Amino acid sequence: MGKFVTLLILLACFLIGDVYAYHIIGGEIFYRHLGINPTNGLHRYRIIMKLYRDGNFVCGTRQGCLDYFENPVPFHIFTASGSRVGAPRLMTIARTASIRDTLKNPCLAPQTVYLEVAFYESDVIELAAIPGGYYVSYQRCCRGEALTNIYNSEREGSNFVTWIPGTELRPENNSAVFDIEEAPVICAGLPLRYNYRAIDPDGDSLTYALCSALTGGNSRNNENVANPPPYNTTVSYIPPYNGGNPMGGSPPLSIDNNGLITGTPDRAGQFVVSVCVSEWDRATRRLLGTHHKDILITVYNCSTRITASTPSTLYHCNDSLGMRVPITNNSVAGFTSQFLWTFSDGTDTITDSRNVFYKTFADTGVFNLKLVVNPGLPCTDSTTGRIFNYPGLRTGFTVQGLCRENPVFFTDTSTYRNGVITYRQWDFGDAATDADTSNITTPLYRYANGDIYTIKLHIQTNRGCEATVTKNFRLYDVRPFAGNDTILARGQTLRLNGQGGEMYQWTPAHMLSDANARDPVLTWNEEITLRLRVSNQQGGVGFDDINVKYYTGPEFYIPNAFSPNGDGVNDFFRFIPVGIKEYQYFRIFNRWGELVYNSLDFRKGWDGYHKGRPAAVDTYLWILEGIDLHGVKISKKGTVTLLR
Repeated sequence: MGKFVTLLILLACFLIGDVYAYHIIGGEIFYRHLGINPTNGLHRYRIIMKLYRDGNFVCGTRQGCLDYFENPVPFHIFTASGSRVGAPRLMTIARTASIRDTLKNPCLAPQTVYLEVAFYESDVIELAAIPGGYYVSYQRCCRGEALTNIYNSEREGSNFVTWIPGTELRPENNSAVFDIEEAPVICAGLPLRYNYRAIDPDGDSLTYALCSALTGGNSRNNENVANPPPYNTTVSYIPPYNGGNPMGGSPPLSIDNNGLITGTPDRAGQFVVSVCVSEWDRATRRLLGTHHKDILITVYNCSTRITASTPSTLYHCNDSLGMRVPITNNSVAGFTSQFLWTFSDGTDTITDSRNVFYKTFADTGVFNLKLVVNPGLPCTDSTTGRIFNYPGLRTGFTVQGLCRENPVFFTDTSTYRNGVITYRQWDFGDAATDADTSNITTPLYRYANGDIYTIKLHIQTNRGCEATVTKNFRLYDVRPFAGNDTILARGQTLRLNGQGGEMYQWTPAHMLSDANARDPVLTWNEEITLRLRVSNQQGGVGFDDINVKYYTGPEFYIPNAFSPNGDGVNDFFRFIPVGIKEYQYFRIFNRWGELVYNSLDFRKGWDGYHKGRPAAVDTYLWILEGIDLHGVKISKKGTVTLLR
């Protein structure tokens, strides 16, 4: 029941809109006979399919595009006369595998093809043996993108078919299958020899031919329709290509009766090649079926120049490797190229890898080297270089200082066993300035802010060696804040709120609930200045003050005049709240009732400007309302004279 529901959902998805599997570039379908059910006499089979996809293909933003294997997929069974046998059945993925093939030629740059293959299997199906047998078909749009030999391959369908023989032949037959999972990659203009044999579980005789790839039924772009046999509708080949000549070349592609494909293609591209293997009963010499498989052969324009490349001058300074010198190989070479390393100390070595080559010298000194790619072959190249082998350089430095308030001390601890350090350059990592550098051994530097800084020390020696050592350094910071200056009503307490560090100390202490708390309660009635000492575990210290005044209150204290003339005296009109915990409004109007100022920030006040211009010398009306520390609403109004 579950698979039937799944099939209905799958078919419904197909009918919603076009879905194009651009990545499918080949495949085959075959069957295995599992015996006869003794209870009903029906033959039992399992249908197996292999699909191949371009492992590098991605859909991006293309709508209706698939770049993964669908799972499950439907397949269809028809009689030889074209009648459908039941509803479509399902195959699910049993496993997947990666297929990579690299061009293996020492004279040509390596090229790699990456494919993936999915192995689908059905549940056991039971069929009665009938004359003519059955066709099993999987039909799907679409093929790979921009294939060289198929017109509009992104919209061209695929049809993978296998035939189960009827009663006149051998219903218990097992179909042939191609057991090689490869992605051939070759070069234009070079001969191809590729063994593409099949196997037959029954030991039947096999013959091979190049044949035309089948499209997905008569309606090429509609994978929702499963077409019955006969299956003779082929893909639209781009001339001069066809099923018998899928790649061109001189000589063109051919296959012998041992499954060996030969030919010399003359054009780069990706070509779908369909191979048909026919199985013959050895006793009756009758044809039991012809099995198709579509494969992808990739042809590259492999023209390249083999080039030997390694550093022309190499300074070996690192102390950890001793006399073992790493030498990079940057050559342009083939997948199977060889490399001959020759040194002036009388040694040589042949390697077959472009990985870093390690050479161990017996002593320090300057040595010549020669690198030859593909020695003895026509496609050879060589280069030379010099190695200054003076190891023993160790780089490092120390940092002393943890707090922003104090200078940070740096010490270069670098040493050089086989030479002398002649130059050093410090970069203290302060992005706020370009003056954060030094050339001395033990510099100091003052940072403006606590932060994480990246320190770099660059070293040069008399042997041509250079090295840079980098460390991240955290500088801790305290930012003391005792609070804003405050005016209180006499008898009103104040809970302080120190910030900026880890440890706190207030002075004087006798009027505080806890002088070492971050937020002690102040109980006092006279003007006082409290000093806050803030510190952290790293030893950083900072100070800040808060001034507290006491007035009779709760009350608003408001002047009756101000002079915003820029002399720094009485330039703002503002109120002084005493014992007020909340402000409702503070508004100022001119004599015509126009609002000229509206704010609750009593520390700022009105600067005597209105609409960006100095207000006129005049008398203005103000209104003010707030709630005092006892929860009582206090409303005030009055006038103020603006003078200049």
